Formats: sequence, C-alpha cells, structure tokens
Amino acid sequence: MAKKVSKYVPYLLVAPALIYLGIFIGYPMIEGIKLVFYENGGFSLATIHRAINNYYFWPALKNTLGLAIIILPTQLILALILALAMNKVFKGRNIALTLLIIPMTLSDIAAGLIWYSMLSPSGFMNKFLLNLGLIHSPIQLFGYQFHTREFLTLVFVELWRSTVTIFVIVLAGLQMISQEYIEAAEVFGAGYWTRLRHILIPLLKPSIQTALLLRTIYAFSIFGIVMVLVGRDIPVLAGEAYRQVTEIRDYGVGAVYALLIAIISLAIGAIYLRLTKAEYLEVKR
Repeated sequence: MAKKVSKYVPYLLVAPALIYLGIFIGYPMIEGIKLVFYENGGFSLATIHRAINNYYFWPALKNTLGLAIIILPTQLILALILALAMNKVFKGRNIALTLLIIPMTLSDIAAGLIWYSMLSPSGFMNKFLLNLGLIHSPIQLFGYQFHTREFLTLVFVELWRSTVTIFVIVLAGLQMISQEYIEAAEVFGAGYWTRLRHILIPLLKPSIQTALLLRTIYAFSIFGIVMVLVGRDIPVLAGEAYRQVTEIRDYGVGAVYALLIAIISLAIGAIYLRLTKAEYLEVKR
C-alpha cells in the first residue's frame, strides 16, 4: 500500500504548479488563439490580415526585434564583466553591489520617468552641461525628428535598468563554482582567459541560460519605458497590443500581437536551450 501511495507523490508535488500554469497561462493562451483564428463563429484569417495590414505592425515588429538584438547580447557581456569584477573581495564591494542593484528595484515606468526628467531639454543633464559651458543649447534627444537619438536613448536606459537582472543571476552562478577547479587550473599553468573560456563559462551555462530566458521574455514585452520616453514615435509590439485592446477595442488584433510575442520568445528560448546546454550535466549512457 505504501509503495502505491509513494508512486503518486511526485505527481501530487507538481500538481499545484501544473494547475497554476493551466489556469493562468494555458487557459488565457487558448482564449487568445481563439481570438486570433475564430471570427463570427468559424475559422478565419481575417484578424491576422487586419493586424498585418495595420500601419504600425511592421514598424513595431522591426523596432522590437532591433531593440532585442542590440540589448540582449550587450546586457550579457556587461553582466559577465560586472559579475567577474564583483566576484572578487575588495574594499567597498558591498556599496558597489548596492548601487548596481538599485535599478532592479525600480519599475520600468519609474525608470522611464527618472531618465526623461534627466535627459529632456529642460532636464538635469542639459542644465548641468549648460552651466559648465560645454554646450550652448539643450541637446534634443526626444521628438519624432530625432528618431535615431530616441532609439539609442531607449537602448541606454534599458541597459541601465535591466542588465542587473542578468548580473545577479550570473554572480550567483559564479559564487556556486568551487574554487578547487580554479586552483587546479592554476596549478597546471592555465592563464586567466583559459580558465574563463574552459572552466568558468561552461560552468556558468545554466545560469546564463536562465538569465537569457528571463530577459528575452521581458525584452520582447518591453512597453512601459517606451511609452514614457518616446510614446508612439517608436512603436513596439507590446505597446501596439495594449492600444488595440484599450483604445481601439479590437481584441483579436491585440491577441495577434501577443501571440506573435509568445511565438518569438519561445523560438528564441528553444535556441538558448540548445546553445547553452551544459555538457557536464548530461547523463552519458
């Protein structure tokens, strides 16, 4: 009897998670797919056609992909550099860690408001540079005519705000690596770059995988910080989904945008799982 009961214990343990996923992810996804492919009681591609022919669809897709392509690799490199630096013990390390983690405590709306107040024509940075005599007129970073500047400002603010997410995960992974591996490599004459390439990076793959999966989801659903800084000058998929649902009341087109975000995130996530698979965790038979 005890053996029969124990056989079901693993299923009982994962049941709450499965129920949660089914209610809060599975059911909304099914309803979203129905909104996309069903109209007037039958299967239809009219909603997809309406979404694709929307004026903002292709710019939103291009901007979302562009931001992700630039931001994600840059964040990973910056996070690795910061984590390797902060993994060492030095005076003032705790203060430095606190300063680095501050952006993580801010919402994207709060971060956007802070940086807009600093970078706007009448903001702190322009006043500071004007008082020093380094510029003679305010630097314009916002406005449709300054599209490239707006895009670069978005990249900068998003790097400042969210690189810390990858940094924290990678730093935690570094601290879990036994120093015995490093010491053994040093005994055999391995230099810093050799240890980094053949020991630290391979052992960090699970942490990098987790960090990239989380950041990819957030990168493709970027919205709040874009809305605050540039509005619709630089449309993104999540922002257009929000407007379709709240302003235009076209729930089907909003679902198309949401489903597209999910598909892209899942596809890139599958690539991450393949590229960042830790060989030492594989069970060889």
